[in-house]
Amino acid sequence: MFHPELLSAGAPTRTGKRTPKARPRQALLQFRQVLSPLTRSSLGVAGVFIFLFAWQVAGISGVWPRALFPPPTDVLLALHELFTTRDFGFDVLASLRRVGLSFLFATAIALPLGIFMGAFAPIAALLNPLVAAFRYLPATAFIPLFLMWLGAGEEQKLALLLIGVVFFLITLIMDNTRAVRAELIETARTLGAGRRRILWSVVFRASLPSHVDTLRQMLAVSWTYLVVAEIVASTDGIGAMMMRAKRFVHVDEIMAGIVVIGALGLLFDGLFRALHWWAFPWLRHSRGH
Repeated sequence: MFHPELLSAGAPTRTGKRTPKARPRQALLQFRQVLSPLTRSSLGVAGVFIFLFAWQVAGISGVWPRALFPPPTDVLLALHELFTTRDFGFDVLASLRRVGLSFLFATAIALPLGIFMGAFAPIAALLNPLVAAFRYLPATAFIPLFLMWLGAGEEQKLALLLIGVVFFLITLIMDNTRAVRAELIETARTLGAGRRRILWSVVFRASLPSHVDTLRQMLAVSWTYLVVAEIVASTDGIGAMMMRAKRFVHVDEIMAGIVVIGALGLLFDGLFRALHWWAFPWLRHSRGH
């Protein structure tokens, strides 16, 4: 008697040939799944489209006043007006300068301190309690002090943006340095390398990919402090524009500022990812690139 279940299992047919065994269906969601670049891009575009569509529907539904919850189309119109008639480009450049300078200063402080603390236990024992304590202090608590010490000018804004990330950056760089495999250091020591040579050629270079990733993540935190830094006695910048819009209840302009900050953050995140992809090609496969 002919049994179809045997045919599906690869049993011989009446002609004597075996049919190929059916492949098991793969689950849509799998652990550690590697997606192709096209699939990642398609899913990313779909996610953005779904968000914008839901926002548009909510904005025009009439559940909330349109003036208080404008849809994306109104925000885009406000953004166009800001750039074409209100010189918003100069505000964006001012904010970029503040974030860039403050993050450069924070990196110049955190990178050597974090590496030395991660490489040498006595330095970590000396500085880590102080760094750990400052991590738990909100940067906004320093605003009154900075205003008295530095005034209401550019220095106060840069100091606030710097202190918002520098202590977290030190800790993360220290952890990256500690994660360097001990056998690499022991091998270099066996081959006769000195302490300075090991620190630069082994410890720093082995931890550099992790440092680039850390800088990418902490730059996002720096952008989150931008509006706070620019609401105090500021005449330019994205945050200053948003505070002016608040006084006149221009919610569409406030949302336009939020969109610009998000777009700039996404741009810099992409630049850091491109730098990581270009500078460390041996890590591309492990990241699914």
